[in-house]
Amino acid sequence: MALDIEELHENAQSGGTDERLAPVSVSMAVIAVVVSVVSLMGARIHADEMVAQTQETDQWSQYQAKVIRERSYEVLLDELSVFSLQNVAAASQVKDKYSKEITRYNGEMKDIQNQANTTEVKVATLERRSNWFDFSEVLLESSLVICSITILTMKRFYWFIGLALGGSGVVIAVLGMFVH
Repeated sequence: MALDIEELHENAQSGGTDERLAPVSVSMAVIAVVVSVVSLMGARIHADEMVAQTQETDQWSQYQAKVIRERSYEVLLDELSVFSLQNVAAASQVKDKYSKEITRYNGEMKDIQNQANTTEVKVATLERRSNWFDFSEVLLESSLVICSITILTMKRFYWFIGLALGGSGVVIAVLGMFVH
């Protein structure tokens, strides 16, 4: 067992000087760059997702505030209809004023609701997209680890597996850009 560990250590040290491992080292460097690009893109998508979620929450809060105001005005109108009033003309003006407010709030609430629903769809899309980039990043990082096993074991089989994983990671990232 100790002999195997020493052999792996020697192989790792000779990895930088062995010409047969140059393609492995170059491919690992390229994969590392791709990992950093995919990681950056994924982080930006996550940030956009958080901003959109905050915007969605704000829109629904605004909608809820309008609903509460509308309900308050409706209660006021109901009270004006039920109670005996000293100044019927003034009460009629108040009823007209708040009836118009209710109508205005109904229109505003529909607009806010449409905006919030649109933002909800945007958040869901960004979430799906970020999942693709996260998966891509995992594949690419795994690719780097498996390619490094080639340097330790001097077996090219691991390099081919690492390249296949890396290629899969790149394909997943490219597909992630088109997720709707």
